[in-house]
Amino acid sequence: MRKNEKSSYNIGMLSVTPSVSIPEELLTEAFIRAGGPGGQHVNKVSSAVQLRFRVSEWESPSPEIRERLIRLAGRRYTEQGEIIIEARRFRHQEQNRLDARQRLSDLIMRALISPKKRTPTRPGRLAVEKRLSEKKHQQKVKTTRKKVGISED
Repeated sequence: MRKNEKSSYNIGMLSVTPSVSIPEELLTEAFIRAGGPGGQHVNKVSSAVQLRFRVSEWESPSPEIRERLIRLAGRRYTEQGEIIIEARRFRHQEQNRLDARQRLSDLIMRALISPKKRTPTRPGRLAVEKRLSEKKHQQKVKTTRKKVGISED
């Protein structure tokens, strides 16, 4: 927790899709001071939002989704099993709250999409023949470049 942090409180239910939502008990908001330009005002107002989502306690639709979510979160995932999203783009606290929730929702939406399985393919017959003929052509070009041996009389 930071020195200039206001008291944290839970927010309403975050609905990602009609079938996937996050209970309010797993979401915690903290309001912190945003850095950057703004003069004296920026030193008085805590407009940035730090949204914490306890992934370890979330009963996700499947363990694969939770693993993908953790992998997608990257550095935002902590050892305590939380994903921390900081929103400080806007000057108003409410806009930053909505931005943080939207970014979390987008992250979960990306985790819900299962990656497409790669099916290994082989090159076609014509592609193989073309590659071999190009190799033979290159071989002929290089053999013509060789120096001819000079005989000494």
